Amino acid sequence: MMKYSISLSERLHKVIPGGAHTYSRGDDQFPLNAPAILERGEGCYAFDPNGNKFLDYGMGLRSVNIGYGNKEVADAIYKEALKGNNLTRASVTELEAAELFVSTIPAVDMVKFAKHGSTVTTAAMKLARAYTGRKYIAIPKEHPFFSFDDWFIGTTVMQKGSLTETSEYTLVFNYNNIESLQLLFEKYPNQIAGVMLEPATTTGPCDHSCSRTNKLNCANCPNNQSHFLHKVKALCKSNDALFILDEMITGFRWHFNGAQTYFGIEPDLTTFGKAMANGFAVAALGGKKEIMELGSIKNEGAERVFLTSTTHGAEMSALAAYIKTSEILIRDKVIDHFWQYGQQLMDGFNDLAKSKGIGEFLYMEGYPCSPNYIVKDSEKVISMAYRTLFAEQMLESNVLMPYIAISASHSNTELDITLNAAEKAMNIIVQALNDKSVANYLKSPIIKPVFRKFN
Repeated sequence: MMKYSISLSERLHKVIPGGAHTYSRGDDQFPLNAPAILERGEGCYAFDPNGNKFLDYGMGLRSVNIGYGNKEVADAIYKEALKGNNLTRASVTELEAAELFVSTIPAVDMVKFAKHGSTVTTAAMKLARAYTGRKYIAIPKEHPFFSFDDWFIGTTVMQKGSLTETSEYTLVFNYNNIESLQLLFEKYPNQIAGVMLEPATTTGPCDHSCSRTNKLNCANCPNNQSHFLHKVKALCKSNDALFILDEMITGFRWHFNGAQTYFGIEPDLTTFGKAMANGFAVAALGGKKEIMELGSIKNEGAERVFLTSTTHGAEMSALAAYIKTSEILIRDKVIDHFWQYGQQLMDGFNDLAKSKGIGEFLYMEGYPCSPNYIVKDSEKVISMAYRTLFAEQMLESNVLMPYIAISASHSNTELDITLNAAEKAMNIIVQALNDKSVANYLKSPIIKPVFRKFN
């Protein structure tokens, strides 16, 4: 097990609450043999201050889809920085980025850029309320995060400091259970402004196997109109509520034109972020003109909606990163690579687990462009203790895999490294399962969920 200077961790926690600016980067999200702090990234590798090199599957919390330190993206950013980066009026770069986004996402007529996802999801909620004159927003229980603002955080167990009165207007239903959403519309007639959900996570809106491959995407499937997203949209339309898709995670991974294009559905409003700009801070709210223009200043005499107003939302360097990232995604067929690499990773991983007799306890599932690994205990119950053990053992081979975010930089070499590390880790999992005692093998505290009431 690698050892790191305690002082680095202490210095982080001394000046940064939680030791990082995102709870997903916290010490409680990683085994003890994970690097406490990183110094740089290159391609799909991350390096700590001691020079230790890790094959990374976190990829900047899924935000890096080309690769760390990509020179083309860096050069584009540098040119914009020399232009002034943040000007007093709207910039040409801002216009070009907006036109690119509108031309990329079919459902979008207008766009507002920001720096992070919470800003644009909250703006989408505000816009839905302004457009409909209603108060309630409905979200699925299964989708873990929409915003750090009170309207969402107040629905979690981490309510301290939030106004619960605000979150009382956020209703919860179940993904892939249209009856649960129908019940909300019946309980709150003419009161729901919009329904916000992700197009898919590990779970998708359709149980047909064809929707799990890139050979026949959902939009081309004869069963397309019957899947869950279409049912939600129809329910929203019949109740005069807005249908809002949050593509913070799925965007620029499922399909260049959005997972909404992959699934053959057009929302009224949509939000993007993370992988838009290969790790640089860009988020977007887009939608139909008649809705988005409520934030306009051109409609003389209309009541104003303060949609979003961010000093750094149109920072030229970051928007140049978005423009260049889009160019690379198309030119190098990067999203095809996500699907192909992910399928090879899933197949290789699951074959290894089955060969060791633990295929029901350790496996990868989900869409190949964004796989997820599941670890269960001897009773076949999903276990954070066993997941911690697996992540810990992967780190013994210098593979950092808190979850799986594939980049263009992951190649056949990295696939072999990953599967070799997984096989070694699986040998330990086999022993722990046979002994029915993960504690005898675990060297770290169990990884904790981000959303918990107490530390």
